[in-house]
Amino acid sequence: MAKLVECVPNYSEGRDLEKVEKIVAHFKNVEGLTLLDYSSDPDHNRSVVTLIGEPEIVKEKVIASIKTAAELIDMTVHQGAHPRMGATDVVPFTPVSDVTMAECIELANEVGEAVGQMGIPVYLYEEAATKADRVNLADVRKGQYEGFFDKIKEEGWEPDYGPKEMNPKSGATAIGARVTLVAFNINLDTPDLEIAKAIAKKMRAKGGGLAYVKAIGLKVEKRNITQVSMNLVNYQKSRVYQAFEMVKMEAKRYGVNVVGSEVIGTVPMESLISAAEYYLQIEDFDITQILEKRLLDK
Repeated sequence: MAKLVECVPNYSEGRDLEKVEKIVAHFKNVEGLTLLDYSSDPDHNRSVVTLIGEPEIVKEKVIASIKTAAELIDMTVHQGAHPRMGATDVVPFTPVSDVTMAECIELANEVGEAVGQMGIPVYLYEEAATKADRVNLADVRKGQYEGFFDKIKEEGWEPDYGPKEMNPKSGATAIGARVTLVAFNINLDTPDLEIAKAIAKKMRAKGGGLAYVKAIGLKVEKRNITQVSMNLVNYQKSRVYQAFEMVKMEAKRYGVNVVGSEVIGTVPMESLISAAEYYLQIEDFDITQILEKRLLDK
């Protein structure tokens, strides 16, 4: 079995698609690497890329893309709804086949060292975190780009790699290793951002919500609606349908309706099958009943 790792780098550019294409070009037509998906959101002003491949090739191309992003993206003028702290904001590595979490942590460190040498502060997070308060990405990114000029000088917030001062143009980057997550957004028919934020707060474990859900409320300007944007960091323990139903329930408290949802990037088949089982009330369903699954297993 081939050694395969997944990487989902997030770049702080979702409006200038010419810049996005120059960044993504590093992942196209590369032997040993497959570009699974990439999408850009102008409201978030962010692009998310999903790729899978041999670890060394993925590492090489990700480093090259970060260099290009640093050249093209100027964080001093960046504005967008999604939290961010750098031109290349986050770079998570996930084991897929014949690759251990320890190897992904090593990859995160190798990429972190290379990015640090570009003059960009790097913070390791999730499984690669070097400190307990850096495991959660939200804790690392707290303060965002604007707040990091002071945060980076605080005792205990020295970067793992790179300079101990903020890079004005490129910001800082979080690089980590983690299990597969599902990026799942639910749209609400209200422009009131405070409602979306309140629902997002209830979705989190700290707010009495789901244990493996990270959530924030965002404005979708082009549609004049809001969104509960979530990461399901363990989709087997906090299911997609559970998150959807809980947002619907909380929305009713404010007289608000869910008007749609979206998946960002790729998702494990099982995460959507469990939703189909729930809503269709399918009894005794087995994943091998899916035609494409049967064909892929041959």
